[in-house]
Amino acid sequence: MKLLEDRIRKDGVVKAGNVLKVDSFLNHQMDIKLFNEMGREFKRLFADRPINKILTIEASGIGIACIAAQHFGVPVVFAKKAQSINIDGEVYSTKIQSFTHNKVYDVIVSKKYINTTDHILIIDDFLANGCALEGLIDLVKSAGATIEGIGICIEKGFQQGGDIIRKKGVRLESLAIVESMNDETGEIVFREQ
Repeated sequence: MKLLEDRIRKDGVVKAGNVLKVDSFLNHQMDIKLFNEMGREFKRLFADRPINKILTIEASGIGIACIAAQHFGVPVVFAKKAQSINIDGEVYSTKIQSFTHNKVYDVIVSKKYINTTDHILIIDDFLANGCALEGLIDLVKSAGATIEGIGICIEKGFQQGGDIIRKKGVRLESLAIVESMNDETGEIVFREQ
């Protein structure tokens, strides 16, 4: 998606350790017009799928998942990174290691919100090593629901996550795939799609 690639080039900051900082428009301050275009693109990419729910993980995926859900006309469920007193009843649970925070989270979704009749589109802001997606796939499979696909805003194509998920046979569509980036020059190269 050229619009997203152009925005990453303009406002993205490459930091040491393979970190791409896009908090000025994607995962801290959110550019809703850009989100709307990304949501429209996810709808176009997955128009052939019978999606009735979107699943994401807190916190950075929630904004784009909500905007995408408007284009699909479906609800969003987000996996929580901690048990809270307002989640009653049984939950699906998995462990996820965060690339950004270098921490393992226990992630949960109430069994009330995902079930065997659901056709799920997983949406997230970033794909690096694939740990978050593997956890979300695990949650959907635990519920007996169908994964119709995964939509990612920015995939780091030079890390293993995309390959891992694609080898599972899950349809993965990334709006921008970073082929390489250099923290010394700030250069970002995108994969041709």
